[in-house]
Amino acid sequence: MGQSLIALVSGFVITVMVLPLFIGYLRMRDEGQQIREEGPKWHAKKAGTPTMGGLVFSIAAIVSATWVAIWQGVANKTLLVLVIAFVGFALIGFFDDGIGLVLKRNMGLRAYQKLLAQIIIAVIVIYILFTDKFSFTIDVPFIGSVDNIWFYALFTIVWLVGFSNAVNLSDGIDGLAGGLAIIAYGTYGIIAYQQHNMIVLYFTMAVVGALIGFLIFNKKPAKIFMGDVGSLALGGGIALISLLLNRPWSLLLVGIVFVLETLSVMLQVTSFKLTGKRIFKMTPVHHHFEMSGFSEWQVDLLFWSVGLVAAILYLVIF
Repeated sequence: MGQSLIALVSGFVITVMVLPLFIGYLRMRDEGQQIREEGPKWHAKKAGTPTMGGLVFSIAAIVSATWVAIWQGVANKTLLVLVIAFVGFALIGFFDDGIGLVLKRNMGLRAYQKLLAQIIIAVIVIYILFTDKFSFTIDVPFIGSVDNIWFYALFTIVWLVGFSNAVNLSDGIDGLAGGLAIIAYGTYGIIAYQQHNMIVLYFTMAVVGALIGFLIFNKKPAKIFMGDVGSLALGGGIALISLLLNRPWSLLLVGIVFVLETLSVMLQVTSFKLTGKRIFKMTPVHHHFEMSGFSEWQVDLLFWSVGLVAAILYLVIF
């Protein structure tokens, strides 16, 4: 357990040491976030805020988890797939953010380009798990255990792509996605400890430490945003971890806010196309609460509370 705390502290220290330098560098180059026109009007004042902070906490988490695992002599292919997933999804976000910064627009990669890249990363992860003789059995509600590599591969692709985008959708106000990710990764850290899965434990704790350090600069008023480089990496990572712990369905409760954010967008689009009417004032749903009079801090505290209660319920019930 002590080693996992070292991973957490390492992730935190690296982030708080490097992030101010990174913020200064971006400000010097006048590299800032472009705010989407269809977003809340009061978010316009955030234009120019440095972004891509996820690059720093992602590197901090990977470095911390890796050196602790090597120090403890437990580095294996589980660590490799976690690093590949985290780096892979972070790179997709890096190019997405980078294009937006260079072209001075909110949109980066096209949707099909992001989707294709996400699928490729998921396939690479599946291949490495296959070479490591990983168990491709998954319990499906109302059906039972399914032991089929093709079904598992399809499920993994949907899971990684789906949750990487779900966390990305939740990154819409200061501190929201970072706080929710701390809760989710911390929950899986507890499960990994119970399962004696030290690699996943070190990795989750390193991410938690790095995110705590990041939240110091990302809380309202944010000095830097995580960008897609951070949100996509967090989403892909948490989805993979739920699979590695053989608890994939747990993410529907542990990550319930991410699920609800995504569901709100799907319902909004479906309703508007079928009836011409909107269910919410704006989606993802955190914007609906903003437009209903909630401050960003109130939305953060409400959504963090929902995420925390859901995580505790899962740990207590299951």
